[in-house]
Amino acid sequence: MAQSAEAGVRDGARTVLVVAHTGRKEAVAASRQLAEQLQAAGLAVRVLLGEQPDLQLAGARTVPAGPDAARGAELVVVLGGDGTLLRGAEYARPAGTAMLGVNLGHIGFLAEAEPEDLTEVVERVVARDYQVEERMTLDVTVSRNGNPVVQNWALNEASVEKAARERMLEVIVEVDGRPLSRWGCDGVVCATPTGSTAYAFSAGGPVVWPEVDALLMVPISAHALFARPMVAAPSSVLAIEVAPETPHGVLWCDGKRSLELPPGARVEVRRSDLPVRFARLVQAPFTDRLVAKFALPVWGWRGARPPAPTTAEDAGAGRQELRTDSEGA
Repeated sequence: MAQSAEAGVRDGARTVLVVAHTGRKEAVAASRQLAEQLQAAGLAVRVLLGEQPDLQLAGARTVPAGPDAARGAELVVVLGGDGTLLRGAEYARPAGTAMLGVNLGHIGFLAEAEPEDLTEVVERVVARDYQVEERMTLDVTVSRNGNPVVQNWALNEASVEKAARERMLEVIVEVDGRPLSRWGCDGVVCATPTGSTAYAFSAGGPVVWPEVDALLMVPISAHALFARPMVAAPSSVLAIEVAPETPHGVLWCDGKRSLELPPGARVEVRRSDLPVRFARLVQAPFTDRLVAKFALPVWGWRGARPPAPTTAEDAGAGRQELRTDSEGA
C-alpha cells in the first residue's frame, strides 16, 4: 500500500538513521558521503553506536542498536546488500519508519538505488520526493508441549531446517489447524511475497507479486510424493511440527536469528499486524524490477512501450538495449 512521503515524518523532525555494512570499504565511503550531503541540506543524521567507530560520520548522533534506534526518524537509509537491509528492518519495523536501501551487494532485490545514484537519493529525500509502501511480515511462535516458548518475526521467511547434514528432518505440516502431510526433508520455508524472491525462490517456490496478500509454504528437498510449493490465504496459519522420533531441527528467521528445535517442537507462522515500510523512488512495475535484478532476457519484445527503468543505470542500459534491438531489426 503506497503512501506519501509525509506519512514517514515523525513530529516534524527530519532525521535519517544510517545503517551500513561496515565490512565493505565502499559502504563506509558511501555512508560518509550520504551523511555529509544530508547534513549540508539541513537534515540530522543518526548512526548506530556499534557502527560509528568504523563509519566515523562527523556530526552524527549515536544511538544504541535496538527497537528505539529509528524512533522519530523519517527514514532508515541502508547501505549494503539484502542481508544489511534485513538488519535495517529490525530497527525500522518497530518504529514504523520507512526504509530505503542503496545496493552494495550482488542482486540487492530489496534495494531501491545503486551507489552511483547516491546524490539523487539525497536530493529526493530532501525534497520528500518518494513514496512509501508496506510489506507483509510474519509472526513466528515456537511451542513445546502446547506452551509458547519463543516468539519472533520475519520479513522474508521463517524456515525450519535440519541441523545435521547426514540426517533428514521428519516434519508434519499443517494449514489452518488441519494436518496436510508428513515429509522427510531438508526443511520447510514459510515465506511472504517479499521473500518469494529469496530463499523460497531458491527452493523452487513461485515468484509472488508484492501486491498479492498470501503466505507461501515451500518444502526443501522433500522425499515424498506430494511436496509441492503451496500458496495459502493471508489469514491462514501455517504450522510445522518436528516429529518426536527425528533429530532436532533449527528455526531460522530471515537467515539471521536462529533457535534449536528439539523433537516435538511446533512452529506456527501467521501474518503479522506490523509491516515493514519501504521508501520507493521509482514506482516501476514489479515485472521491470524482476527483469532488472535478475538480468532476464527480454530482447525482441514488441510490446506497447519499453520497460520502465528502476534506476538511472537501468535507464541507460534500457536505451542501449532498445537501440541495439532496433538496429538488429
